[in-house]
Parts: sequence; structure tokens; C-alpha cells
Amino acid sequence: MTHHVILGAGPAGVIAAESIRKLAPLDAITLIGDEPEPSYSRMAIPYLLMGNIIESGTYLRKTPSHFADLKIKVVQNRVQSVQAATKTVVLKNGEMLHFDTLLVATGSHPVSPPIPGIKSAGVHTCWTLADARAIMQLAKPGARVLQLGAGFIGCIIMEALAARGVKLSVVEMGDRMVPRMMGPTAGGMIRDWVDAKGVQVFTSTRVESIEPQAAPEPSLLEKIASTVGIGSGVGSSDAGEHHSPVLNVKLSNGTTVQADLVISAAGVRPAIGYLENSGITCLLGVLTDEHLQTNVPGVYAAGDCAEALDKVSGKMIVSAIQPNAAEQARVAAANMVAYSKGQPPTTELKGVTQINVLDTLGLISSSFGDWQGVPGGAHVELTDKAAGRHLSLQFKDDVLVGCNSVGWTEHVGVMRGLVEGQIKLGGWADTLKQDPTLLMEAYLASAQGQGHWSGAQDERRR
Repeated sequence: MTHHVILGAGPAGVIAAESIRKLAPLDAITLIGDEPEPSYSRMAIPYLLMGNIIESGTYLRKTPSHFADLKIKVVQNRVQSVQAATKTVVLKNGEMLHFDTLLVATGSHPVSPPIPGIKSAGVHTCWTLADARAIMQLAKPGARVLQLGAGFIGCIIMEALAARGVKLSVVEMGDRMVPRMMGPTAGGMIRDWVDAKGVQVFTSTRVESIEPQAAPEPSLLEKIASTVGIGSGVGSSDAGEHHSPVLNVKLSNGTTVQADLVISAAGVRPAIGYLENSGITCLLGVLTDEHLQTNVPGVYAAGDCAEALDKVSGKMIVSAIQPNAAEQARVAAANMVAYSKGQPPTTELKGVTQINVLDTLGLISSSFGDWQGVPGGAHVELTDKAAGRHLSLQFKDDVLVGCNSVGWTEHVGVMRGLVEGQIKLGGWADTLKQDPTLLMEAYLASAQGQGHWSGAQDERRR
């Protein structure tokens, strides 16, 4: 019996397993995840922190018997290594699995910056459900929280922390917030907005060290109370609660910030260390072709660990967003089944695009494609700081290749369509350079008249 093995039980892995089952009802499918909880969405964790959902609300599938009903075997273990030559996967417990096709979908993991004290009690990432539980224990109303990092993920976490009523400080090494998504004007406007909402923001600043503060010597009354067994609650309303020590966080600007909780949101990178010496080619992520196949026939990759072609920039990128992961999973699954039957690939990825839409304490911003521009390209900006609105468009000839926006929600869908579709604007490109607010008019006049543009026949892009 053909055996499809999927490494990673996140959105890409789950969608791939389900897609394979639809196409190959009798094949064996094994889905391997290394966390004890049912498959869940990391993007739902902020809503858990806000209290909008309970933990089960993060689960990707709501029925406990979902995978058993589909005859998908779920294994909870960590992958130790992969050997493409022998088509084997070795798990941490020593178990060895043979595969006919393999999907690498192990996502990404948080970067741990080389900061003294980063492993101290009270310092957490915000990536797993275990992280979320630890954060909820410490992020009580009024708690002092310092967040390291103000990138895309950092801003999403910041939204959840603010909703919990903490006293929040954010430290970002870049000269603005979301520096990998926004230009100086847009990133500066987001910083000003967050600052006005009561969040203390340090940009162009590094965390140099994190040091737990020594616990104060107990008073005589507390010593007597402890001796006679009254407990440590004398003079305190927090009896019985566990507290991490206060953390002294030293910043590169000379400031020391005291925190009850430090959250490290310094970015993520593909979780592919176990592929070393596997025979599978990896750069930043697992290198794939238009069919999501790696350099090894029958081995595929999808999601946050896959490096695929961005057709807008012409570069190979890791696009760590869930919609891209879902599409890559479907494409990979179809081609895994085709490969197992000795058939040529049936499905081609239409490319990935840098797509980011962010809600930062109520301020909506977006970034698409080559937002920094391309050599020899043209650029136009429109900024109204008083109204909290900014629009930046980047062109290559008559094609919109990238854009930034802040507070300009009415054009988000149009901007994505123009960038992702690589639509030739003709004379409308010059019109937009004079008045960038005419995006909708340009889209209607150009996109709907181009039946030959990339993706025009794809219903998902309508």
C-alpha cells in the first residue's frame, strides 16, 4: 500500500492529509506533529489571549475523531532525521517510518536572540499553546510587560496584550515598527499611533540583558507567619499565586525597564534543522519547484518552511502566511498522489506573494509585493498624517509591483489584485502617479479588460 508521510500537523500538514485522502481513498497517510494538543492554528493564539475564544477554539478541526474517521494516522513525536536515499523518517523515540511520498510541513520556530538572560523565568515566546498558557498566568491587568520585537507577529501579539490591560513596553531594533513590511513613513505612523494608545515604544534600540531581580528579604512578620504555618499571604492579596521574579531589562539607550513578563517576538525561521544531511536541498527554507517538489523526486514541502517562487519579484521566498500555506498544501498533495501513481504532476503553484494586512490597536495597514520598489522603477506617495492615512505605490513600467498603505482600508483588495495579478495598467500607471487614490478606477479599467493576465482563469482570484 502506498504510504504518504506528512511532517508537521499545522494548517499545511492537515490540509495536505485531507486533500490526499480525497484523491487516494485507500492509501495510507501518517501525519506527524510534535505538540501534545490537537492540530491548531497559531494565528488564533492572540484571540485566545484576548479572551475571545477558549483553547479549543484554536483547533483546526473540531471533531475529536476527525482524523480517525478519515483513516489518517496521527503520530505525536518529534522528527529526528530524514534520509531521502532510503525513504525513511526517524523519530525521536527511535521509531523508523518508510514513505513513498513525503511532505515537509514543519513550519517555523521562534528565533532566540543571543541576549544574556533570555532563558530566565518570566521570559516567553508566544508561539505555542503552552506559551499562551504561561503568558495568561503572568499578563494580568496592570502587569508590566516588555515585548522584544515590533514586526508583523510582534504587532499581533501586542494587540492581544493591550486587550489584557497590561502596562506594555515594546523594543524594536529597527528605526520604525514593522520594518520588514513598512517604509519609514508608514512605520513611523504606526509607532506614533501605538504611542498615543499608551504603549511605550523604543525604536533603534536593543535589549542588552535580562536579569531577574533578587527577591527582597522577608519582613519579621512574614518570617513569623511562615514559621507558624500561616503562609506567605500576610499583608498581601496574592496569597497562593505563583510569581516569576521581577526582571530588570537593560536597553542599549541606557534605560533599564522593570517587567513582570518579557515576551520575545524577535522573528521566526523555518524549522528544518532535522533535514541536515538528508539529501534534501535547503536554503532559507526547503527549496521547491512550481509543483512544490524538492530536488528529491517524491519529496515535497509546503507552508512556512517551504521556499517557493514569488512571481512578482522573481525571487524564491518563504512566505509565512496561512493562505499561502493552504494553497501550497493542496498543490503538493495533488502532486504527491500523482507521483505515487507514476503520473506527471497535475497541479502547479501559481506563485506566492508577499501579502500582509495588519490591525495594530485599530490602525489598519497593508503591504503587498515589492513594497520597497525595484531598480529603475517609479514611486509615488501620498501622506496625510493628521488623518492617519498613507499610500505608497511602486511601479515597474506600467505594472504595480508593490505598495504600502496605512489607514486606507477601501483599497486593500484592489491593491492586492493589481500586485498579485501583475496587471498591465497602460496609461493608468501615469494617472496613478499623479493621483494614487484612483486605484479602484484603474483596476476596473485595466483588470476586467485583460482576460490574458496571470490568473484570470483562476476562480480563487475573482
